[in-house]
Amino acid sequence: MPLNLRDPESVISALLAGARANRENALRRGSIEVVPAEHACRRLIATGDLHDNPISFARLMELAGLSDDNALDDAHGAHLTLHELIHPDQLFNEMDLSYRVLARCADIKARFPQRVHVLLANHELAQIVGAGIVKDGVNVVKAFNRGVEHAFPDDAPAVQDAIGEFIRSLPLAVRFVGAGDAKAGDGGPTDLLCAHSLPGPDLWDRFDPSVLERELTDDDLTPRRGSAHIMVWGRGQNSELIDSLATRWNVGTFILGHEKAPDGQLLVGQRAIVLNSDHEHAAYAPLDLRTQWSATAVAGVCRPLHEQG
Repeated sequence: MPLNLRDPESVISALLAGARANRENALRRGSIEVVPAEHACRRLIATGDLHDNPISFARLMELAGLSDDNALDDAHGAHLTLHELIHPDQLFNEMDLSYRVLARCADIKARFPQRVHVLLANHELAQIVGAGIVKDGVNVVKAFNRGVEHAFPDDAPAVQDAIGEFIRSLPLAVRFVGAGDAKAGDGGPTDLLCAHSLPGPDLWDRFDPSVLERELTDDDLTPRRGSAHIMVWGRGQNSELIDSLATRWNVGTFILGHEKAPDGQLLVGQRAIVLNSDHEHAAYAPLDLRTQWSATAVAGVCRPLHEQG
């Protein structure tokens, strides 16, 4: 049945199906998804923060060959990364209705489990652990809860439980084997890693780099102590820290979000690039995964998500 965003049973079913697809799909390894070099789909649409921008979302679905009227098979479509889905700038009567984009992403994940990669981000994590985020004087976690309660007056607790199930199932990253620049590796190919962020220097001493290699625990989600929390909230990374993680994880290039990128893209040292996909200068990176990509090369192929002028 098609997803009905006004029907609590339909929304709950989509969220739970997306959670199963996250946990059970063949690409899952520990807390991340790993796409092998021989995977049938060899293109990637890499993105940044979305924040419930419906125009960006529709455009990205079209670009990846995932929209209902343009669904392509693996050989002709593309992988798509999605993160920082909820908490838009615009509210409706002080309510955030971005549960809808979560349900849409869960639904598309269930239908294309090996091409759609919905990554854990700080706003989703804040929503389920109850940590307040204030934007323009508004507590967005509370605004989101008001939106769910408004949409589903009698079924809000069940919908919230399904939202929590979906968010807890999200991978921390997706790794594309052999698609990162290998210049600082040990002679062999290194990988391209898409994640919402990386740990910052302020909490580096509390971070467990092995978190990518194992399933997440509740402790990993704990504010300012858990490794998943430290990773998705991390800011201010320097080249030394990024190089250390690149060596530890055998990663050549990182594609991230989280930080502000007014022009849609922002290079961070030689190994990382930040993308934003939620504002008027939103950007995405279309990549051929049969080649290796440096951060600079990714920046060179970034394209505007919206036509200007």
